[in-house]
Amino acid sequence: MNQLSAAQELRAAWLAQARANPAITAGLLIALVVVLGLIASSVLQAMNHDAGGNIRYALMGGGAGFVTTTLGALLVIVLGNISSKSQDTMLGFAAGMMLAASAFSLILPGIAAGTEILNDAKLGALTVVVGLGLGVLLMLGLDYFTPHEHESTGPCGPDCARLGKVWLFVFTIALHNLPEGMAVGVGFSEGDLGVGLPLAVAIAIQDIPEGLAVALALRAVGLPTWQAVLIAGISGLMEPVGALVGIGISSGFALAYPVSLGLAAGAMIFVVSHEVIPETHRHGNQTPATLGLMAGFALMMFLDTALG
Repeated sequence: MNQLSAAQELRAAWLAQARANPAITAGLLIALVVVLGLIASSVLQAMNHDAGGNIRYALMGGGAGFVTTTLGALLVIVLGNISSKSQDTMLGFAAGMMLAASAFSLILPGIAAGTEILNDAKLGALTVVVGLGLGVLLMLGLDYFTPHEHESTGPCGPDCARLGKVWLFVFTIALHNLPEGMAVGVGFSEGDLGVGLPLAVAIAIQDIPEGLAVALALRAVGLPTWQAVLIAGISGLMEPVGALVGIGISSGFALAYPVSLGLAAGAMIFVVSHEVIPETHRHGNQTPATLGLMAGFALMMFLDTALG
């Protein structure tokens, strides 16, 4: 009875959240309908022999993110407590890699693919812009309807008071890792290692400081070190899950590929601006965090050139 009552209260909170901001609700519904439609179209080609290798590549890329997230979480045992300055610098580095990956491994290949499909550069760019908008709508809606917590602004989402601080962090981690996995899946959806490989490598590298930061944050709210490491590592499982979603939404028909590249880029850029950068600035470490961001951006540019 108590579980039923809690579920009813959470449902009521979601409905109240939807009524409070119908525009965000409508945007989320539109994005979900498009994503589900793209996934449904890909089911028609799921048994295609040529797609099997791409799915394996996507799962390997997403799995690499899970492994490096866990590795970063394990570093908390070795390093113990690290300064907020070092933590913010590492998160800035991760943000820079995500921004560069969005630009060079998602947006530019998306424009090129859209231009080739439509035989028009303007329409190709517009296709990616549509995807960017869908990615923003998706993440904005998930941010609005998923209970989670920002260190700088506190709890967000419906019925946050009912959820413990630890689980709010877990929801935050899930929101953060999902678009990264989606980006990897989209990158491998056409079997082009020149697009997928640098993106997967970049995200795997930046998941190391992210895993460490998450484990430190979980430990800061009172979890024992081993539990913080375990939860931070498990959070990395969202990356292979996201990779499957990413390859699903981009494999149904030709135009879905550039749209999905834009969607993944929009989701990642939203997360960087909405989640990562504010967290790196809240301790007054703007300068080292910005330098870390520039270093991460430069490294991802190099990886994209060297591996692409």
